[in-house]
Amino acid sequence: MSMTITEIEKQLKVLRLSGMLATLESRALQANQSNAGMVEALSWLIQDELDHRSSSLRQRRFKASGLDEMKTLTEFDWGFNPKLPKKEIYELVTAKFIQNGEDALLIGSPGTGKSHIAKTIAHASVQLFQKTVYREAHVFFEDMFEAEQIQNRKKVFKLFTQADLLVIDDLFLRKKMPKDAADYLLDVIINRYARRKSTVITSNRPIEDWGLLLKDNAASSAILDRLLHHGHLLKFEGKSYRLKEAAQRLSRLPNNKEG
Repeated sequence: MSMTITEIEKQLKVLRLSGMLATLESRALQANQSNAGMVEALSWLIQDELDHRSSSLRQRRFKASGLDEMKTLTEFDWGFNPKLPKKEIYELVTAKFIQNGEDALLIGSPGTGKSHIAKTIAHASVQLFQKTVYREAHVFFEDMFEAEQIQNRKKVFKLFTQADLLVIDDLFLRKKMPKDAADYLLDVIINRYARRKSTVITSNRPIEDWGLLLKDNAASSAILDRLLHHGHLLKFEGKSYRLKEAAQRLSRLPNNKEG
């Protein structure tokens, strides 16, 4: 028994084939105009469904990651800081290091692009359908502390330890660290190291200072030992992109010579 387009659409809704449903009419018209056979027309619809599901999965992964923007390298100004490790950065953005269970530390002066690169890596990970978690460092510690207070530590710990990629951005940006910061970070890093899950950390403080900043040299050594064992250490040197952008904004303001 043949079905009308309307009846087919109803059945596609029942079967939750949203990708096919969205393109059914246009594919039917295309098949009619090109005299396509049933198998060819069906293959178009199946590909539409696969593409729709892939797009939906990426959107869900991005929303769950904690990222607030989709950073790429296309808008990155390489000429401003020519000493940046360009080759190593491009290698990280391929996300191959995540598949290999490796880590990365991006260390350097404020404003040199560490957060941009970290977000770009996280975005690339999402595009590859990997479970990705991005947190600014102070939010990471707040999440861990709050989880303990409401007895939800197991769920949050699972989120941070089982993601394919965890990005902790701007570690030590805030001079005053939480009392249990060393324990929180150590627990997560040790667990991720055992699972061969990749971690990216950015910081404007040299790794030699981490023990002092965490107020725990032993924990700091254990954290760095695991991060660097299968890790990449990239140093960011140069001028601040933020100061450059601020100067550009000021230059566009009308000159006020009065007062």
